[in-house]
Amino acid sequence: MSTCIEVERRGSSTWLWLARPNLHNAFDDALIAELTDLLTEIEADPSVRSVVLSGRGATFSAGADLTWMRRMAAADEAENRADAERLAALMRTLCFLGKPTIARVNGSAYGGGVGLIACCDIAIAVEGAKFALSEVKLGLVPAVIAPYVRAAIGNRMARRYFVSGEIFDVAEALRIGLVHIGTEVAELDAAVERQLHWLGKGGPIAQREAKSLALGIERNEAERIDAGNAALIARLRVSAEGQEGLTAFLEKRPPHWSST
Repeated sequence: MSTCIEVERRGSSTWLWLARPNLHNAFDDALIAELTDLLTEIEADPSVRSVVLSGRGATFSAGADLTWMRRMAAADEAENRADAERLAALMRTLCFLGKPTIARVNGSAYGGGVGLIACCDIAIAVEGAKFALSEVKLGLVPAVIAPYVRAAIGNRMARRYFVSGEIFDVAEALRIGLVHIGTEVAELDAAVERQLHWLGKGGPIAQREAKSLALGIERNEAERIDAGNAALIARLRVSAEGQEGLTAFLEKRPPHWSST
């Protein structure tokens, strides 16, 4: 029984809906495990030709769930590393899925939500959506999603947005390459269907190999990088600065280093 993800089959496409709208589709360990398992099942199903990932409600994904963050803030480095490795496995599974993927970005995305978008082959976002990689405000870094976001927006833009943590809009997401198509809310599904139309014309084996060519990195190399980044975020979460940032966020106050 699905608890965090709704699964919908439309012809040869499987639509996966992040289904925690009351929590802005925020990540926790249950959502991560469920989405990873579903993608693994889809990988093995030859009847599925493409995947659409979206969110219920007005938000695509707000990133980390507060309850999950609170639990991880109290966990030791080993627990945090295992937790980060599970998130890394989700991003890697989505990125290297042997079928075309579309991010149907129905609203704003922050942190890990941006990571999901970057891991999809095609991203279509509604006007009015906002994006941010704001981990530095918590004394942390977007470690696990970093390779996938950098591949989408390039090193130069990653340097800006990883360091500033600032919010940007759809026009900027289009300019830097995070999003391919911007559309009005009423036209979102039509835009997705147009892309599915073109995807339906390609050979499934050819599309898998074409995707591999475009990625330019082998999955085992990505796994090695992910392991190092998981160790990094685990170390930062238990550091003095990370603990102060997380505590300040949960207590709804500025961290001690904040200038505002």
